[in-house]
Amino acid sequence: MKRIIASFLTILLFVSPALAQTSHGEKSDSTKFPFSIKALAFRGSYLDSNTHFDKFQPFHPAGVHLGLELPSLQQRPWQEYLGNPTIGVGLSWLDFGHDMVGMSIAAYPYILLDAINTDFMNVRLKLAGGLAYVTEHWYTQEDTDPDHYYEPTVNTIFGCPINVYLNAGVNMNFPVSEYLSLSGEFGYFHISNGRTNMPNIGMNSIYGSVGLTTNINTDVRKAPVDFPDLPYDWSINITGAAGAHKSAIADPGRFLISSLHAGAVYSVNNWYGLGFGVDVFYNDAVTKNTRRDLYCSGQYDIDGMVVDCTTCGQDKGEDYKLKHKVRAGVAMNNEFRFGVVTAIVDWGVYFYNPSRNIYYDYHKAHYGEVAPKRPLFYDSTGAGGEEAFHYIRFGLKYRVLDNLYLHTSAKTHLHICEYIEFGVGYQIPFLKKSNRTESDGKIFHYRRNWWK
Repeated sequence: MKRIIASFLTILLFVSPALAQTSHGEKSDSTKFPFSIKALAFRGSYLDSNTHFDKFQPFHPAGVHLGLELPSLQQRPWQEYLGNPTIGVGLSWLDFGHDMVGMSIAAYPYILLDAINTDFMNVRLKLAGGLAYVTEHWYTQEDTDPDHYYEPTVNTIFGCPINVYLNAGVNMNFPVSEYLSLSGEFGYFHISNGRTNMPNIGMNSIYGSVGLTTNINTDVRKAPVDFPDLPYDWSINITGAAGAHKSAIADPGRFLISSLHAGAVYSVNNWYGLGFGVDVFYNDAVTKNTRRDLYCSGQYDIDGMVVDCTTCGQDKGEDYKLKHKVRAGVAMNNEFRFGVVTAIVDWGVYFYNPSRNIYYDYHKAHYGEVAPKRPLFYDSTGAGGEEAFHYIRFGLKYRVLDNLYLHTSAKTHLHICEYIEFGVGYQIPFLKKSNRTESDGKIFHYRRNWWK
C-alpha cells in the first residue's frame, strides 16, 4: 500500500505542472474551467469501543483519498449565498487494518466551505456523503449463526456490501506554486447500512492525511453575477417516505417503515431555514414476529412485580394492533440550502409512543432491577439504549421540478440509526407581496431557470 501511495503522489508531483502549462494564457475560453486534482494518504484510529471491535484490536484504518474539485466561478446563486464554496467528487480506498474486516471503496460528492483564505494558507470545512462498498461482512464468512454473534471469530461490524459513507473534516492547502499545493486534512468518517441489513454495528474513525493538490486552468475567469435574495420568507414542506429494515439478525425478512412529515420553515437567510413540523411514523417491526422481542405494550407481571409492558404479546397470544406500530412527534426543522440540494437536520420529541423497548422493562425487571421510566434523552448503557422520547433525522432533498423534490433521510436515536427511508415531497413557498405575480407565484425561486 505504501508503494502505491508513494507512486501516485510522485506522478502527481511531476505531471501537474505539465498539465497546468497547457492551459496557461487562456483567459476567457468558455469551454475551459478551473479544476483541481487531489491525492491524500491517510491513517486513522477507530472511535468505537465495544466487544465487536475489541476482539480485533489493535488495528487502524489507512488508505488514499482522491478528489476532483471545482472552485466557484460566481455564476450560481447558491454559491454566492454560501461565500463561493468549492464542490468536488471523491474516491477513497480504505484498508480497515484487519483481514476479517477487509477493505472498502467509497465514492461521494463533497463541498468545501472557506474558513481561512490567505496567500499562504487556505482552510476549508469539508462535508461529504456517499456510498461505500466493503469486501468483508457477515455474509462473506462461513459462520453466520446468530448465536455466535459475540464470538471473536465472526465479523459483526458490517451486515452487507453496500453501506452509507459520511465524512466531515478540516481541509488545508499550502500553495507551493500557482499549480501545486501541499495539502492536509483531518476529520471523521462513518460507514454503516442504517439497519437495512443486520448486523449493523458500523464503523466510526478519526483520521489525518497529507498529500498534494494540482490546479488546472487557474487563469480562467468569468465576470461575477449578482443575485437577489430569495423572494419568500415562509414555506411549507409535505413529505412522504418509506423503506425497509431488519430489527434483529435472526429475523427472516425486513419490516416496512414509513413516515409522513408536514412542517413550516422560515428563511433566516438565503442558505438557512428554521421551522417546526409534525411527524407520523409507522414501524411494522413493532410486532410479535420479530425474534428479539424488542417492543412491548400494556402491563405484565414478572415474579410478582408488575411491569408496564408485555412480552410482545407472545406469552399471552396477543398480536399488535395498528396503534402500537404508530408513533407521532413534533420536531424543530433545520434546512441548509445548496442550490437544488437541501440538507436536513431535525430534532423531535414523541408525543405519541405506545410501544416501549422491552429492555427497559422486562429484562431489567427480570434481573431484579426496578423498571425505569423511558428517558427523555439517551441511555447509552446496555441493549435498548436507542429508546428515548426524542429522535433525530438527517436527510437530503433534491429539487427535480419546480417545488417537487426527492427525499432521503436516516432517522436516528443519537448515534443509533433506526432506519433509512426514501420518498417524495412538495414545498409550497409563501411569496412576499412585492414578488407575487401571475407568472412566478408558484415557482420555488425567483425565476424558473435559476440554476443557469
